[in-house]
Amino acid sequence: MTRPTLVPASGTAGSTAPDVPGATEPAHGRPGRARRPVGARWRRTASPVLLVLAWELASRTGLLAPEKLSAPSEVLRTGWRLAADGTLWIHLTDSLTRAAIGLAIGGTLGVLLGALAGLVRLGDDLVDPPVQMARMLPHLGLVPLLIIWVGIGESLKITLVCLGAFFPIYFNMYAGIREIDARLVEAARTCGLNALQRVRHVILPGALPALFLGLRLAIGAAWLSLVVGEQVNAQTGIGFLMMEAREFSQTDVVVLGLLVYALLGLLSDVAIRALEKRTLTWRNGIQAS
Repeated sequence: MTRPTLVPASGTAGSTAPDVPGATEPAHGRPGRARRPVGARWRRTASPVLLVLAWELASRTGLLAPEKLSAPSEVLRTGWRLAADGTLWIHLTDSLTRAAIGLAIGGTLGVLLGALAGLVRLGDDLVDPPVQMARMLPHLGLVPLLIIWVGIGESLKITLVCLGAFFPIYFNMYAGIREIDARLVEAARTCGLNALQRVRHVILPGALPALFLGLRLAIGAAWLSLVVGEQVNAQTGIGFLMMEAREFSQTDVVVLGLLVYALLGLLSDVAIRALEKRTLTWRNGIQAS
């Protein structure tokens, strides 16, 4: 009697994995991420564009009074005029400088103190309790006290940005270190890695996802802090430009300043996400479907 030959129901003969509709397998054998369709990428811009069009239509039909909220076209004309005469670039450069300095100082302190509290028991006992208490205080509410401490010059603005950036980075760095599997650290110790090598090859890569999240939150808090800081005895900056426009009821300039802050926040977030994607190439999480 001839024995029947078993043929797989799908795929090529001899294959052991079932065919899954929509699954992709790269040439190197690792599971790949499905590339987002071009139409789906542009779909994210649909709601903002519709919102701006509705805003423009409401302004042109008189539903929105110009003295209350200028039309987008008027805001763009104002932005072009201020950019052409150089006024916008002067204020933008000063705002970027303050944000960069404050973010660098606050971010560095957040990483160092977060690593100290996360890695060293003595650091956890000495550093974490006062930071936990300080985070309950709204740092923007400390403006009157900061004016007494550091004055009303550039130090105040940079200090506010520093405080806004410090806490998200500190807490995410601390949490990222504490969430690392202790068995990985023990395995690295068993393999002969010293303390510095364990930090470099195990702890730091494991904490990077949380650190990038903290950096994204810190940038948003930094711009928010800068808005407040530049409205206190400033002579330049986007916040000063908005305050000066408010005195003369120039809503187009005020909206322009808000738009600049929003674009700066969006661009910085996109840059951080691109850096995160490039740095954390080993991470392959799920994506929205």
